[in-house]
Amino acid sequence: MSEETGERNTDDRRTDARRGNDRDAVRRNTPGRGITPDADPIEASAPEEFGLVQAWWGDGKGKTTAAIGMGARAAGHGYRVHMLQFMKGGADSVEAVRGEYNAIRAIPGYSFENTGHYGWHGMADGSADDEHERNARAGLERARDLVDAADDADLTTPIPLDAEPDAGVHMLILDEILYAADRGLISPEEVLALVDDKPDGLELVLTGSHERPAYLADAADLITRVGKEKHPIDAGQRARKGTEY
Repeated sequence: MSEETGERNTDDRRTDARRGNDRDAVRRNTPGRGITPDADPIEASAPEEFGLVQAWWGDGKGKTTAAIGMGARAAGHGYRVHMLQFMKGGADSVEAVRGEYNAIRAIPGYSFENTGHYGWHGMADGSADDEHERNARAGLERARDLVDAADDADLTTPIPLDAEPDAGVHMLILDEILYAADRGLISPEEVLALVDDKPDGLELVLTGSHERPAYLADAADLITRVGKEKHPIDAGQRARKGTEY
């Protein structure tokens, strides 16, 4: 301000105007023009650009969480999404029904199934490793069936939201399949065969493994490493309801 007049000088007024214009530009270029948009009803639709292969691996928390969230986003656009879980069986640290199952069931067009076994392969938790292998192989066979079903479907058209996944899906999430391959329950070559056999319009999402799935380097379009910097499990924190299950 001018000490004589108490008025803001010209430069101050110009700065305020520029800032005001910047805020207006932000509002104009924001979805909803700065107003939180209403959610549209979910109606069956078909994606225009699906067909990539994604792999999420690493020793950090969030691989499954990211895949489930992406599935929710796709389902929100009316695309048919299915998640097949490997190696996610019961344990004394989690409940039989996880939060994601309840959430997925509430989203039209989103479904799931689980081929896991009690406990975790290779751990002293009372689970049988040969049973883990049988369940993993059963999961692989189921994954092949789902890929074949997608190949038989017309993925360029909407799929009824209440259709069984055997009628085809636009996005298939194979949760923890990379762990199953890393532990020798199935082979990397069998994972690659799924990638090779998938139809062009199917978005295939693979998660799991603390070890880099080098065999996917040329086969996957997106590979994300989820790295741990700090994790409460290292301090003895057990799985928490609402964050881990």
